Amino acid sequence: MFLIDSHCHLDSLDYQQKTIDVVLDEAYKRDVKHILSVATTLSGFQSMYQLLDQYFDKISLSCGVHPLNLGDEPFDLTLFRQLATNKHVIALGETGLDYYYQQDNVKQQKAAFAEHIHLGKELKKPIIVHTRQARKDTLDLIKSENAYSGVLHCFTEDQDTARQLLDLGFYISFSGIITFNNAAELREVAKFVPLDRLLIETDSPYLAPVPFRGKENQPANVRQVAEYLSILKGTSLEMLAEATTNNFSHLFGVTIC
Repeated sequence: MFLIDSHCHLDSLDYQQKTIDVVLDEAYKRDVKHILSVATTLSGFQSMYQLLDQYFDKISLSCGVHPLNLGDEPFDLTLFRQLATNKHVIALGETGLDYYYQQDNVKQQKAAFAEHIHLGKELKKPIIVHTRQARKDTLDLIKSENAYSGVLHCFTEDQDTARQLLDLGFYISFSGIITFNNAAELREVAKFVPLDRLLIETDSPYLAPVPFRGKENQPANVRQVAEYLSILKGTSLEMLAEATTNNFSHLFGVTIC
């Protein structure tokens, strides 16, 4: 069986507790055999690249600036383009809009999101989208800027949003949130999303699934998400693993084996 953690932040794990080798070994033992590690700043991408440069047989990268990190450093478009063309970068982001934590820079968030979409189209690389309390603007920008392709990661929106994204050709990724007690509505959305448009993720080190809540999340725990989703969707774990791995390969244009 072959599982993929389609979204995590390997550069943010606590390596005082476990080395990167231990993290990857524990994941592999739970059939998590590939990981997409996602940047939130350009300087963070460069540091992450150095951390992971021995592991590109098991790890792919995404390069971009998270909407909540736009104030951390200047958004250098020339540097962004340079980093994004790296052969190990298979996606741009995470990008998107977050009005839950920040509403004083909406114009800047929209502009940065649009730049990710534009470069994604130019490079033919999908975008990884974060949205929180910005559903309408997120959908409007994806439509108006004619995004190449992408995924709404750590999905927590409603079924109508899922339907619109699917109509736009996007994929939808679920995290350990689906295991939370208060996620009944989200579980109904997960049942709605077709198996051939589904991805799974941990968003490590955040959002550890039940029964690991309160602990640092790890890529190995995407197995928990897969097991839970397979029951929700009435399919075997093996079939869900095959579908999500195929979906990952199709979306990101890579051969994973």
